[in-house]
Amino acid sequence: MNKTVKIILIIVAMLLLVWVLKYFKDANSKDVEEFKVEEPFYTSINTKAVATGKLNPEEEIELKPQISGIVDEILVEEGDLVQKGDLIAKIRVVPNEQSLVSAKSRIASSKLSYENAKTLYDRNKSLYEKGVISQQDFENSELSFNQAKETLAQAQNDYQIIKRGSISGGSSANTNIIAQISGTILEIPVREGDQVIQSNNFNAGTTIATIADMSFMIFEGKVDEAEVGKIEEGKDIKVILGAIGEKEFPAKLTFVAPKGVEENGAVQFTVKADVKVDSEANIRAGYSANAEIDIESKDSVLAIREALLQYNRITEKPFVEILKGDEKYKKQNVTLGLSDGINIEITEGVKVGDKIKVWNKVSEDDKDDKDDND
Repeated sequence: MNKTVKIILIIVAMLLLVWVLKYFKDANSKDVEEFKVEEPFYTSINTKAVATGKLNPEEEIELKPQISGIVDEILVEEGDLVQKGDLIAKIRVVPNEQSLVSAKSRIASSKLSYENAKTLYDRNKSLYEKGVISQQDFENSELSFNQAKETLAQAQNDYQIIKRGSISGGSSANTNIIAQISGTILEIPVREGDQVIQSNNFNAGTTIATIADMSFMIFEGKVDEAEVGKIEEGKDIKVILGAIGEKEFPAKLTFVAPKGVEENGAVQFTVKADVKVDSEANIRAGYSANAEIDIESKDSVLAIREALLQYNRITEKPFVEILKGDEKYKKQNVTLGLSDGINIEITEGVKVGDKIKVWNKVSEDDKDDKDDND
């Protein structure tokens, strides 16, 4: 029995020896893995903050009626260009019956007073001419006559306003909705036949149309709290509209909110900027836009691609591997500066001419897999 165990142990030992010899042979015969290297270079680095938002007209007004009624006629369509003073719509007044009856009653009462005052005036005028009454008595009757005449005219005007909405029905009538600025009709939320309510101290009134001057636009967006402290009002920025082929427009930052609002766990600050819009650009209100705000920039700084950096797992300090000859690399701690997300400034640790290891290169097997998938 002991002899059999010894034989088994000898066989196992020989198999292990063969496996170890084969392992070292394969390891020594394996080709040395070669890494690509890159050198530091001088470049300009700019850091930017991106604000997401939309483009709106700087001047946008809502036209509301000064009298309640029914939309009788709309003379424009959405998208039309109008000038200040152009007629937009007409309102047909639906008078209140009680108010109309009261107005008629005031006319009748004023007419009686007027006729009585006229009779007294005519009589006193005749007596004054004959020298029967004094000049003062005649002037008093004349004053009463003129006041009665004015009261009758006022009662008749009130009746016309209640019935038709205006006295003359001209361009200045309350029933006419007039453009208050020159611009583009953005929206007409009512249709002919709709009932509208006048604008007063207790009611905002029904909006007949919205007009905006599309030649003056503002960008309104939001930036993160980590970047808002680095921007300031009056700075030149760039607004990009994705809806029209990523077209860029120059703008000037005019407002940075003093208070942030929490959204989805992050504090956001509102920013606004005046945008210079080309007259040929077909800009529409409400376009989504991004604003690029330059925060810091440096020219001619020594930099490397940020992908070359590695980080110590314990200290989390950055380092690179520099070629020292015969495919041997040495770890070199570096001090970082400005970064734009692609290139990063190196202030200490490397110099021009150093060959830095590209440590995260794609292997040949990964390339083959990628080609097969394509």
